[in-house]
Amino acid sequence: MRDPHDVLIKPMISEKSMGLMAENKYSFFVDRNANKIEVKYAVETLFRVTVLNVTTRNIKGKLRRMGRYQGFRPSTKRAIVTLKPGDKIEVFEGLT
Repeated sequence: MRDPHDVLIKPMISEKSMGLMAENKYSFFVDRNANKIEVKYAVETLFRVTVLNVTTRNIKGKLRRMGRYQGFRPSTKRAIVTLKPGDKIEVFEGLT
């Protein structure tokens, strides 16, 4: 199993992810090669919580243009982690 710090890249902070916190769901950008088992292990190890469910999705990079030059934004993978009722991740608590 890989190091948990390599699996979780950073927390995802958006209006929608803040709304999911009321349902005890937290969003993260994760490594593109990480699977659900590795994401669950990483969250449980780093934050000392119990994970009930992990949902992942791959986001393809968008085409961006600057004048006549064009390129792509990088592709990302996002994970939504559902925690056991009563558990919280302290990193997100001051943001609401």
